[in-house]
Formats: sequence, structure tokens, C-alpha cells
Amino acid sequence: MVRTAGPHRLVLASASPRRVELLAQVGIVPDTIAPADIDETPQRREEPGPLAKRLARGKAEAIAAEHDDAWVIGADTVVGLGRRILGKPETADEARRFLSMLSGRRHRVYGGVTVIAPTGKASGRQVVTTVKFKRLETPEIDAYLDSGEWRGKAGGYAIQGLAGAFIRGINGSYFNVVGLPLYETLSLLRGSGFVVPAAPPSG
Repeated sequence: MVRTAGPHRLVLASASPRRVELLAQVGIVPDTIAPADIDETPQRREEPGPLAKRLARGKAEAIAAEHDDAWVIGADTVVGLGRRILGKPETADEARRFLSMLSGRRHRVYGGVTVIAPTGKASGRQVVTTVKFKRLETPEIDAYLDSGEWRGKAGGYAIQGLAGAFIRGINGSYFNVVGLPLYETLSLLRGSGFVVPAAPPSG
């Protein structure tokens, strides 16, 4: 594991343990975890994709203003069913409604990522993953809600957890659905001059 230091200090503008774990998976440990306190309310008629991009950039900019000597990663994940945004459910009833809507259908997960370098230059990507749910029976939804895993999860589910049993297939980045598209994030970091740890040799 490589902890960034000195001229390559890295700040993650998120408190998400999933994003921390994903970065660690590719050998990166941020020097600072600094959640951005911004308003995440969708704007009037805002669609899921633009929302993910706007929030990722807003988080990165808010934290970069406090850490102008570091690289800053801002990220956001939005679940969209058509033009409808399925956010983080606040109650079990809302989570049940989300899961019922997703049952037997395809939906899209939009990931926004922004990297701001110490120079102030910002670069970003949007990643879209299509996810297909199997048809859910009421007992399955009940058991999932009882697990509590839905709490704090966009769309009311965690693909890397128990909800993995609901997924018939995905098209696109799995890591994007978990919370951070790794390939795109590493590409943005490299492109901004950050030294990304080399991958271990295969075999």
C-alpha cells in the first residue's frame, strides 16, 4: 500500500467507506478524508447524469479551496430510472418503493468524478453503468429491508452486498455502481500529474 506524501498529497472529498476501500484496492490511501458539505438537492428538472457531474465537481471545488496544496478527488453516484432520480432513501418505506420500482427492470447508475490538481486545474468524467434487476418477490424485499443494508445507499441497494443476489447483469463499470469508477479515476489522476502506484506484475 502506498500512502501519498510530500508533493503528491491526496484528499478525498467524501466520507464514503466504499470509496476509501476502492482506492485502497489499487494501492492508494488518501492523506486526508474531507467530506464536502454541499447541498445535494437536485435542481429543477435536473436529470441523473448532470446531477452526478455537478455534485462531483462541487464537492471537489469545496474541498480544494481548503487544500490548495493537494490533489482532490470529488465523486458522486446517482441512480436513475429513466429521468427519475432515486436518491438515498430516508425510510424503509422509501427504500421499499425504490426496490419495487427497480424490480425486473433495467436502470442506470451515473458516476461523476472530478480531480482538481494543486495548480487548480479541474478535470472530470461521467461514467454510466446499466444494471438489470431480477423480479423481486415481497419476501426478498422484506428480508433486504430488515438487513438495513439499504441505508445510505443510492437507489436503496448495495451491489457489493446482499443485493448482489438481485442483479441479473450489468453493462459497464461494476466499480462505478459500488461508488467509484476506478479506471476513470486513475486516468484523471495520472492526467493531472499525480503519481499513481504501479500495478503489481501479473502471474
